[in-house]
Amino acid sequence: MAKAKTHYVCTACGHEAVQWVGQCPSCKTWNTLEAFVVRSSGGSQRQMIGAAHQVQVRPLAEVEVVERGRTATGDDELDRVLGGGVVPGAVVLLGGEPGIGKSTLMLQSVLSMAQRSRRILYVAGEESPEQVRMRAERLGVVSPSLFVYAETDAQAVIRELESNKPSVVIVDSIQTMHLPEVESAPGSVAQIRECASAFTRFAKNHHVPVFFIGHITKEGSLAGPKVLEHMVDVVLQFEGERHHAYRMLRAAKNRFGTTAELGLYEMQGSGLKAVDQPSDALLGQRTDGDVLSGTAICAALEGVRPMLVEVQALVSTAVYGTPQRSGTGFDLRRLNMLLAVLEKRCGFKLGTKDVFLNLAGGLRIQDPAIDLAVVASILSSVLDVSLPWGTIFAGEVGLTGEIRPVPRMAQRIAEASRLGMKRMFCSTHARNLELPKDSAMEIIAIGQVSDLHGRLF
Repeated sequence: MAKAKTHYVCTACGHEAVQWVGQCPSCKTWNTLEAFVVRSSGGSQRQMIGAAHQVQVRPLAEVEVVERGRTATGDDELDRVLGGGVVPGAVVLLGGEPGIGKSTLMLQSVLSMAQRSRRILYVAGEESPEQVRMRAERLGVVSPSLFVYAETDAQAVIRELESNKPSVVIVDSIQTMHLPEVESAPGSVAQIRECASAFTRFAKNHHVPVFFIGHITKEGSLAGPKVLEHMVDVVLQFEGERHHAYRMLRAAKNRFGTTAELGLYEMQGSGLKAVDQPSDALLGQRTDGDVLSGTAICAALEGVRPMLVEVQALVSTAVYGTPQRSGTGFDLRRLNMLLAVLEKRCGFKLGTKDVFLNLAGGLRIQDPAIDLAVVASILSSVLDVSLPWGTIFAGEVGLTGEIRPVPRMAQRIAEASRLGMKRMFCSTHARNLELPKDSAMEIIAIGQVSDLHGRLF
């Protein structure tokens, strides 16, 4: 007779408790413990859904490493974020807002792999095979090597995988999978954890890469227990505003490469198109006559790829007494810090002003080199004086008002020269400031924020 046990798991950190409490003892968050029932019997569920092979303890020096190499997905942006392709046996979790294009990104990637005679299995837990076929026809040519399996029973999916041995597996989505042995609804803590564990064991035993498509909560984090992110090898975030054309792909975790790379896509009617030259797409065909006050251009760097991003600022008198601070694509706490530096080091009284900041194109840039462009755009808006077209900024601003250097200035200068920029403001301590051949751009090195105000205006 199987015995039922009730456990309570925190959805934020994965902490387990034997009884429900209002506050998680581990991460101190409130109302995050969810109950799930597990039946313990003589036949373990792990034996039924693909138990691991018998292993032995051996010295690490005797372990042989078999170099299998990476597999290109056919999507240059996805391969860049993954670190050069997908590793055999890797488990990748892709999350993002509803309707942002997660299924479209995965489907067009596997369509490209299927055209190279690779057997792909697409597990559709949310859509019918007819719906998947309609999307596939819109994205490209449907290959006979691409198979679709509309099933939500994880046991049935694992049996199908072990019998057919596909090259790549897509699970859309992991929240719809369920195991009959776990007495909880699909999408609960227990179901997500056990289903992900079953697929992970299959991926490691057969060296088959598995892609999970995951839901996110209203706070923007991946739905399910936090342990799900620890179980997988790569966690990808698909970001962007639904009303903007551009989408960004970032790696929050990557056991096989860097997490600093950024993939940029443009949403079109025929699917997601990779943006090879982000600077050309983000800046457009701007001229001197198009420049207004409150705009500045930053030479940002995401991974190893430089891009020029337009920063827009609007400073106005606070109407309702309490000043507003709003930043789209920029950290609001960082914006408050830069405003405090301007007031303390430059004498600008911004305590009674509304400040709105926006990065053109709906991007979200994490490079600290954008600080100098943010300060320049705010000064331009306060004084209502436009900056000359061709002026570009790259520097981090410290609490003392100093302009700190940023890495890889050579790549930033080369990208700015390619687009015809005329002068660049950077730190006096910056290195590798050599201009490319036949470049007429001027490098202006400054040490303090007050120097920037004096040189610009």
